[in-house]
Amino acid sequence: MHIAELFSVAGKVVVVTGGSRGIGRMIAEAFVVNGARVTITARKADACDAAADELSQHGLCTSLPADLSTGQGRRTFVEQLASREPAVDVLVNNAGATWGAPIDEFPESGFDKVLDVNLKAPFFLTQSMLGLLTARSTAEDPSRVLMIGSIDGIRVPQTSSYSYSASKAALHHLARHLAHHLLDRHITVNAIAPGPFESKMMAFLLDDPATRRAVADSVPLGRIGTPQDMAGAALYLASRAGAYLTGAVIPVDGGLSTHG
Repeated sequence: MHIAELFSVAGKVVVVTGGSRGIGRMIAEAFVVNGARVTITARKADACDAAADELSQHGLCTSLPADLSTGQGRRTFVEQLASREPAVDVLVNNAGATWGAPIDEFPESGFDKVLDVNLKAPFFLTQSMLGLLTARSTAEDPSRVLMIGSIDGIRVPQTSSYSYSASKAALHHLARHLAHHLLDRHITVNAIAPGPFESKMMAFLLDDPATRRAVADSVPLGRIGTPQDMAGAALYLASRAGAYLTGAVIPVDGGLSTHG
């Protein structure tokens, strides 16, 4: 029952997609600082390498750049990962994309790109990594898959990001569906639905002091999410404390989801 044992992730092998910035970087840092061996991946090699170098000052972090939106990119990534790691304990499907346009102008390409990155890639990457995820999973210590969804997949956003909100709602349900079918392999699947956090997707709102204040004021708790807020949720789901939880969608949103 000791907190150091309940919430420990020391020695776990963790993969974080989109780990070079934003929420992915927050999650990767939480695992690195707390003794996990982390591989981050992102499409831009320079940014991925730089982030891994910085995180390596706090622990073990490796860069393995890849374009996970394509089948070949996923296959190459998993092959390279398997050559380094015989097993993976935690997969964080965080990489995401968004697109915004008025309803009369929203292009088909805006749907294809966002669903490829936000929905297809997490499913097929998880599929491709089942061998690694089951290599040492047990009923007492299952492997974990964390899907990073969004509050926009729970409530209707004010922005015209139609494909983004649809993809995140689908990702939440995909987490529940996978959770049902992967229990016999001792893999749990849960989703985190973040509210506003510092990220490239939110920069158009958070970089301007006036709109930043408006965003913070719209949150019942009255503030933007912090790295500690995201770290706490991820560490819980990946540690012994969260080993009996699967198929859940956890809003980490300062209460936004309570407003419908």
